[in-house]
Amino acid sequence: MAATQGGRMPLLDHLRELRTRVVKASAAIILGSGIGWYYYNTIITKLAEPVCDLKKAQSTGATSCGSLYINGVLGPLNLQIKVAILSGIIITAPVWLYQLWAFIAPALHRKEKRNSFLFFIAATPFFAIGAYLGYSVLPVAVRVLFGFTPNALTNLVKFDDYLDFVLRIILLFGIAFELPVFLVTFNAIGFLSGKTILRPWRIWVFGICLFVAGFTPSADPLSMFALAAPLILLYLMAGGIALLNDKRRDKKFQATLLSDTI
Repeated sequence: MAATQGGRMPLLDHLRELRTRVVKASAAIILGSGIGWYYYNTIITKLAEPVCDLKKAQSTGATSCGSLYINGVLGPLNLQIKVAILSGIIITAPVWLYQLWAFIAPALHRKEKRNSFLFFIAATPFFAIGAYLGYSVLPVAVRVLFGFTPNALTNLVKFDDYLDFVLRIILLFGIAFELPVFLVTFNAIGFLSGKTILRPWRIWVFGICLFVAGFTPSADPLSMFALAAPLILLYLMAGGIALLNDKRRDKKFQATLLSDTI
């Protein structure tokens, strides 16, 4: 939707724009959920690997798979719906991230929109890297958490709770890795300077650790460190890139002033 003069839009137009973006993002998630529904068995087989070989259990007709179980009459249906929806959110992340950015973009000037193209290039691979890292730490995290089970007890894990835990970790890691993308993009459009990003680095580090501790589904130190350490490093790298971009921008500005005075 076109913005009014000065990049401003009436409140009603903002609400219409928000509704349009939400509808498009929801439609994409529904489509992705359909893909997750279709490949449901493949998905749960892959995600169950840290606990048991579900594929082998299915092929041999085994009545159990490790410590995993499904409870209740509606348990299998609820599990498939949950896996389909969470898979749809993960699969269509580039689409709803784009819709989020497109809702902000009308307030930007033409040059800022051109610079924000960086967001579209980097958002998808960074989300994929974060999601892959989340999946990679799962086996170790599960072994660490299961290691706290006393020897005299058996730890039975509800299958839908386990897969909810797994998919939430993958989604959280993917979203968290978008932090440097947003920081560098905001710097590229002139909204944040490199000094503004890096000056409160202690607050940023504390905030990242607090975010990881509060939103990571598991409370094991390994998963929290595996997410916090790369995020801090990416934050510092984003700040460094922003400083270099600011220096380049200042040189260009000085060169423009010099040429105007000649």
